Amino acid sequence: MKHAQLALAHNGQLVNAAELRREIMGKGVGLSTQSDSELMIQMLCQPPPEPNNETEDKPDWPARIKFLMTKTKLAYSLVIMSEDRIHAVRDPFGLRPLFSGEQDGRCAAYVVASESCAFWSIGADYFRDVEPGEIVEITKEGIQTAHVVPRSPNQTSRLCVLEYVYFARPDSILGGQMVYTARMECGRQLAKQAPVEADVVTGVPESATAAAFGFAEESGIPYTEVFSKNRYVGRTFIQPTKTLRQLAVRKKFGPITDNFKGKRIVLIDDSIVRGTTIASIIRLLKEAGASEVHIRIASPPLHNPCNMGINIPTKEELIANTSNAEQLAKKLGADSLVYLTVENLTKSVTMHSKRDRKVYGHCTACFTGEYPAELEW
Repeated sequence: MKHAQLALAHNGQLVNAAELRREIMGKGVGLSTQSDSELMIQMLCQPPPEPNNETEDKPDWPARIKFLMTKTKLAYSLVIMSEDRIHAVRDPFGLRPLFSGEQDGRCAAYVVASESCAFWSIGADYFRDVEPGEIVEITKEGIQTAHVVPRSPNQTSRLCVLEYVYFARPDSILGGQMVYTARMECGRQLAKQAPVEADVVTGVPESATAAAFGFAEESGIPYTEVFSKNRYVGRTFIQPTKTLRQLAVRKKFGPITDNFKGKRIVLIDDSIVRGTTIASIIRLLKEAGASEVHIRIASPPLHNPCNMGINIPTKEELIANTSNAEQLAKKLGADSLVYLTVENLTKSVTMHSKRDRKVYGHCTACFTGEYPAELEW
């Protein structure tokens, strides 16, 4: 094949990257980084197995992409641009989301994004999901499915359930439903599962807000804002030290004391990783006058690491592996703490979806340890 222009954008992480890296370097191909994206580009530059429609001047990109996908099942959503076409690709388990959209105007266009909310901001319309294992080809003639790489029989797709819990924007569509709707349902299920006597319900801004509304609606306890959020402070859990994370919380959240002084608070959060952030928030609320703080987590305890596109720490760093809910409440200074069960999380993210549950499933490995495939790590 003659040299061709090729660009690739990637969301995810290859679970067998080390094996593929050894294979490609064994063919004399040099790699300048540890990036999975560079590795996939180099693999796409290798000739695909026969039969294919390759010519000296024209690569058979669907055949090359299919070959790449048979080499690694997880975890990636890709946009690949060559000289005259674009391919949108999703791994056979559909672990990472990918969507196509359409934009009308002087020049009609197709759009690909990892979240459907991106289409609204540029005046495009949601068209459909790129299905698990699908290779979508976009040319000046239009959009079509070039190939589908199947899973093993009787396996469901495994969309990462943390997309609903935390990562996706609430105005995005996942699994045929709004993320906001699924998060509200998590709150409703949590209120049924773990009721508590309290005066106000609130959420840690902003990914827990929808779940807090759901908890308030189901429990009949009024929702109240108790924080003024400083939007110029970044994510607190990524600060390198405990002291810096605690300082970041105080800079990020200002207590609105008139709304909760002397009252019992139900504080909803989306998840607990190390526990530093939530501990600092509890301390802040109690120092500002809350009489009780009851923690309700809108997801199950995190027990397992994930190297499929999410940087969840080692088992030793996950606080759920060192303390049960009762011990953790005491350690954090909360009056009680309850996690949503895996069963109720699954119910929440499927209840309002019209997808066939025998075909479309979710990855819950970070909670259950049940990974979709064998992993290198």
